This record gives sequence, structure tokens and C-alpha cells, in this order.
Amino acid sequence: MFFIKIKTVFRCSSCGYEASKWVGCCPGCSQWNTLEEITIEAKKSKTSSGRSVKKIARLTEIKAVNSDRIQTGINEFNRVMGGGIVRDSITIITAKPGAGKSTLLLQVAADVASRGYKVLYASGEESESQIKNRADRLFDKIGTGVWVYSDNSMDNVLAVVGQIDPDLVIVDSIQTFVLDDFPGSRAGSPTQTMECANELLKLAKDPLKPRAVFLVGQMNKSEEIAGLRALEHLVDAVLILDGDNEEELRGLSVSKNRFGSTWERGYFSMTESGLVSIDNPSEFFMTSRDENEKVSGCALTVVKDGSRPIIVEIESLVSKTFTPYPSRIGECVRREQLNTLISILEQRGKISLYDKDVVIKTTGGLKFKEQTVNLAIIMSIVSSVFDKEIPNDTAFIADVGLTGELKKVPSLEMRIRELDRRGFKRAYVAKNTIAPALDTKNIEVAELKSLQDVIKHVFK
Repeated sequence: MFFIKIKTVFRCSSCGYEASKWVGCCPGCSQWNTLEEITIEAKKSKTSSGRSVKKIARLTEIKAVNSDRIQTGINEFNRVMGGGIVRDSITIITAKPGAGKSTLLLQVAADVASRGYKVLYASGEESESQIKNRADRLFDKIGTGVWVYSDNSMDNVLAVVGQIDPDLVIVDSIQTFVLDDFPGSRAGSPTQTMECANELLKLAKDPLKPRAVFLVGQMNKSEEIAGLRALEHLVDAVLILDGDNEEELRGLSVSKNRFGSTWERGYFSMTESGLVSIDNPSEFFMTSRDENEKVSGCALTVVKDGSRPIIVEIESLVSKTFTPYPSRIGECVRREQLNTLISILEQRGKISLYDKDVVIKTTGGLKFKEQTVNLAIIMSIVSSVFDKEIPNDTAFIADVGLTGELKKVPSLEMRIRELDRRGFKRAYVAKNTIAPALDTKNIEVAELKSLQDVIKHVFK
């Protein structure tokens, strides 16, 4: 297929000199008024650049490599990745400074190398000795399958890849590398970042030698990947590691994944030995108490985080205020949501809180993103007001409307099965929301219509 390219030039009738714009005196022969406007038509093909065209193939003939994954021994990492690392994939991970993204990738590198794969860890921020010091701190024994290269030249990194032929390439961070073909652009500029990422994309998608590539992306003040949004579109998966330096808990979520579900989430505990998988998050978000231990102001619920249910404990403290405006503090929910729930409790539950400070939080510091927890939040406040405990084997799974009626929540059966598996005895849900075929062994499901019904039933 061809296209016509039209070009206008000014040619001297005396010496043949060509210029892109008209001038009075010809620069070639110094004659005046000899440049004449002419149009040049050039017929070119789309492949005239000489670039080889990749062979076309039928969809049914293409071999899928999605199932060919590199499994690591880090369970929570495998969960977020959708079952492991896809060989011909490129992934970017971002986090606040000090959250542990470099530590996590170094742990992944060591684990993958212990399984017989070659790994290249290329850093534009740290020296080889700094990376070695971190590795000595994290691991008792380091395998021979990890190569470390400290340089900010992407050309040199690609050359090293050709030398050792790794299965996994880690680049930390992409904003610190430059290509020699763009000398006018500094490291971290949109041009350098995108061009370096494109070279790594070609490296990962090479049909003769597919590789897994991980990029570390710096995070800006808006808690997004620094640079152009096009970088996120280019990669196959985007991982976000959240958590502050003061917090032990780290959460790894995925906002984009071409090889798995999005918004899957894994939990880690930051220790002196690095990030440790929390394979059963419910134990981290609940307080372990004896059967005879009685504590008021606590209620349990089940949230769905990614593809799995997690049992979470909500704590409330209600105390008399000595100011004209009582405090409403919620570390785990938005202030507007907490104020709404308190208004519902006052109007529909007939419990006065106008002269009370209300503070709520969760064990483990988990922040809520769904309405499933609303009944549990209200019941924890009621428990604190009455100074009466709620049994440790009881949970609340329902939203509460402005009318005080209980509302159905998504994936209710899955949440109840998780409670049943953990040995809970009772769950409070909205009326007529349970499928008749739900089979449970230990738990009794109480289907009630309103908030007042739940309060009377629990504190009868």
C-alpha cells in the first residue's frame, strides 16, 4: 500500500540550489531573484523504511504463555500477581519512599534465583555495596543466581542482559536511567522514562527469549507514579505498596493486571528480615481473647479484600464530652460516613449521643472501603454506650439505611462461610438475603429487619 508525500521547496534556476523557504539572494550562486517554488511528489510504501515485518499468525495458532508462570515462595506476592510471575510480562511497582518496594523486589529476586532462574538487579540509585548490605541483612544465605549492576545507562543494562541472559530483570528505578540516543533529555524526563520503558518492553516481549521485567516507579506527592500516565498503559501490571515507615503492616495491591484480577491485595509485616507474608490476615485484624474475657466496645465484621474475605474487629470508645461540640473521630472511615451512622443510631436506634465523644478504629489499622461494615460500626458504638460486651463468636454483616433498615451486601454467602469456617456461632444480616441452599456447620444466621431489632436481640 502506498501514500503520496508532497513537499514544497525553492530551487535556484541558475545553480540548482534548494532552500526550504524563499530568499532574495541565492546562497549558492549569490544571484538575485532566481529561487522558484516547486512541488516534489514522492511515492513511498509503508514499509519503505526497511523494517522487517513480523509474520502474521492466526489467533488459534498462537501459543499462550499466560499459564507458564514463575512461582515464588512469597504467597501474598503470588496472590497479587494472579498466581505467579508471567515470563513475558513487564510490571511496575510504586510506593512512598521507605515503604519497602526495593526490599520486596530483592526478596523476590533471591527467591526466584533459588529456584534455578537467573536474575539481574539493575539499580540507578544504589551502589552494589549498598544492595549487598541490604541482602546480608535480609538473608542468611545468598544464592549465586542474582547479578547486581549499578549504573544509570540503559544501554549498558541492555548490554549486560545480553551477556548473562537473565530470566528476570529488575530495574530500580526507571526514572533514574537514560538512553544515549537522547542526549538532550535528563534522567526522569518523560522522554527518557518512556524510551527506557519501551526498550524494556521489547526485551520482555522478545518471542525468542521472553523475560519477566519489573520496574520500580517513583511516587509523586499525589501518590501516583511519577511521570506520564502512558507509563501505566505500557506495562502489564501496576503494583502499589502502601504503608508508612512507622507502621508494621504493608499492603500490596494491583490496580492493573493483564494476567489476573485487578485490586487483588496481599498483606505483609515489615520486620528486620524484610517483608513477611501475612497468609491469614484475619488473625492480624482481630484481638485474641480468652473465652471468659469480656470487653465492651468491640464488634466483628467481614470485609472482602480482593478475592478473599477477612474478619475485622472494630473498636469504639464513647465518653462524655466537656465541649459544646462533641468529637467524632474515625481512623478507618470517612468523617461524613461516621457522622451519618451516628445520626442513624440517634434517630432510629433511640440512643442519644449529643453529649458524647465518639472514637472508632480498627485492629491493625485497616481502612474500610465498603458499606458492609456499617452495622458493625454502629453495634460497636452501642456496646460502648451500654458498657456491655458482644460475644467474640458473633459478627455483623449488613449496611444500614437512613430508615434504620438493614440492607443486603455483596458476596454475603462467601462472608458467612468464612465465619463458619473460623468457628463463629452467630451472624446478623438483613432479612430475606440468604439463599436457602446455604450449607453451614457451626453458625446460626439471624435475619433481622431493622437496627432496633439487632440492638434488642444482642442486648436482650
